[in-house]
Amino acid sequence: MSVVLTVGDRQVREDELYPLMVEYQLLPHLAREILLDQAIAHIQLTPEEQQQNLALFYQQTQITNEEQRQAWLKQSGMTLEQLETSILRTARLEKFKHQTWDDQLEGHFLNSKDKLDQVIYSLIRSRDSGIVQELYFRIQEGEGDFSALARQYSEGPEAQNGGLIGPVELNVPHPQIVQLLKSTPAGKLCLPIAVGEWWILLRLEKYISSQLDDNIRQRLRNDLFQTWLNQQIQTKIQFALPSIPEASQVDPDLVTAQE
Repeated sequence: MSVVLTVGDRQVREDELYPLMVEYQLLPHLAREILLDQAIAHIQLTPEEQQQNLALFYQQTQITNEEQRQAWLKQSGMTLEQLETSILRTARLEKFKHQTWDDQLEGHFLNSKDKLDQVIYSLIRSRDSGIVQELYFRIQEGEGDFSALARQYSEGPEAQNGGLIGPVELNVPHPQIVQLLKSTPAGKLCLPIAVGEWWILLRLEKYISSQLDDNIRQRLRNDLFQTWLNQQIQTKIQFALPSIPEASQVDPDLVTAQE
């Protein structure tokens, strides 16, 4: 068997690849890529799309001459044909995503909008409910600045920023905090609440409604693709496990009895 890979002083032969892939848990990744090849088999790129994607790759990798390209190929263990096939395969996969899910993006966006909206808010947390109650009244009466009090009293990392958090998506904060942020006008100080081990003082600074822009479209498209892919993996991929001989098939001469 010929050597296909050298790592330091270790040479890997062809017949060692499969056991190594099993050992390093690479078979699921290989199966995933084969599944994707089957899914995009019908996807073709126009000559213009091919040139655009090849040019974009060389621009992103900052390969500007043949010497740099040969160095990249050597480091990657690929031929030029294999490299360009890989680049265009990625482009075909993106085209497959567009063709398959673009007409579902608006509905998926509406269903996901609550999680995609963002908030900026100020927070003070303490395990001492008495401190939080006192701070609430001080801020309400104009006797203290939220940011300054957060730096002094808040017991979480937000203290370094004067209690300011965000912008973060609404799926990030604790559900109790999310409910308050969604139901409270910006600038209004919320009554103290208990969240787990903490007493929380909260004020919404800004609510940022998500828009179906290009970035969100790409994210939703990838979400739908990943959901589809997970379903395909569950239903279409099967690994052949090595057979285990039955007890009657085991050679007794190979079994060592222990007294």
